[in-house]
Amino acid sequence: MESRPRKHRHTMSILKERDTSRSPLIGAADLAAHADLPAPAAHTEAELAALIGLLTLPKARIETVTLGHSRDTASRAAAEAFAEAWTARGGTILTTVSWPETAASWLRPAHRLTAQLPDAWVLAAAPLGLAQLARRLRHSTDWDPARSYAFASLQDSRVPALAGADVLHGLRGATADGAVWDVRHGWVTVRPPAGESA
Repeated sequence: MESRPRKHRHTMSILKERDTSRSPLIGAADLAAHADLPAPAAHTEAELAALIGLLTLPKARIETVTLGHSRDTASRAAAEAFAEAWTARGGTILTTVSWPETAASWLRPAHRLTAQLPDAWVLAAAPLGLAQLARRLRHSTDWDPARSYAFASLQDSRVPALAGADVLHGLRGATADGAVWDVRHGWVTVRPPAGESA
């Protein structure tokens, strides 16, 4: 009698493992339909200040950050500027992870981004690669977009549409002019920084 439930648990474990190993890659047709998403522009001082402002709101209590970026020049420079500003304030960067715009599975950067448990993740990225990576993060790790903050390159509403329903729900970021934005399901809403009227 005891062997049947044990066998059933073993079978369920195998099925769950198979399910989590399936690739959540975005299909070629969807990628082609979003090929016109712009490459990241150079970050601005207002954008960096607004991003730091989001992370240092009184109730945020964020000290440790994992930093992720695409390998393009603008994303790399934004990540470096953030790291310098964050550590100058006394914050800690637990690790920095970069990823290419195309990859076979995205599993390696996803696991590296979530290997430690930061207070927040900060992302400087090109939209297509981040959409792919975010799908893998949600599928295979405990990553939480609501604890993630991003530069202006990801504020386009096509990014959550490409990533899929609720994959980026809760992600927040800064615009180039210092406003802030957030993702609510499939929509990106831009608003003035806290303390400023619309």
